[in-house]
Amino acid sequence: MTLDGLQAQCSALNLDILGAFHPELEDLAPETCGTLVLLGPKEPGFWNTFTNSPEWQDKSPDPMDRWSTRVINTLSQQTGATALFPFGGPPYQPFFRWALASGHAWQSPVSLLVHAQAGLMVSYRGALAFRERLELPPAPSKPCDTCTDQPCLTACPSHALTGAGYDVPKCHAFLDTEAGREHLTNGCNVRRACPLSQSYGRVEEQSAYHMSIFHKGATA
Repeated sequence: MTLDGLQAQCSALNLDILGAFHPELEDLAPETCGTLVLLGPKEPGFWNTFTNSPEWQDKSPDPMDRWSTRVINTLSQQTGATALFPFGGPPYQPFFRWALASGHAWQSPVSLLVHAQAGLMVSYRGALAFRERLELPPAPSKPCDTCTDQPCLTACPSHALTGAGYDVPKCHAFLDTEAGREHLTNGCNVRRACPLSQSYGRVEEQSAYHMSIFHKGATA
């Protein structure tokens, strides 16, 4: 197995490799894991693939998680890897830690993860743990280091998400206002402000879906 070969299999499913690394003991990966590969939506095109899936069409709860489970479990069977997911807990797998360890994601100026290609739109749908130590490409440089404007710091209209941290209740309160409705439809203004996010290719319908799940969880 090579990462290029795995990428071809992932691309056919509208998944992308968002980073990979050789775990150390402190990374809390499975004991037999030689390489951990992080997977997320491949853009553009992911939303169209997902909304044509049986998980979306059957109108049952948690379609994204169910789609991820089916597709990544199938991929794990094809490759001999172990499938891991950021949902289904507690306990939860340490995906934030794994993202940082991959060298393809970092803590942004507003604390959210920022990815080398996906920017602040990064989303991890699962991971594959391989016994083998696969050959890895060089890690990219952190994009925030050369982002002189850093628009994420001033993009939040409610000032709930800034360099000082994330005031989640304040964010939800703003989304309940007339002015906040636009952000439920278009997605988080901070995530959209990131230059990398703007070139990533996520459609507004997908951002609206994630925002609805996020906000519904606070008001349920």
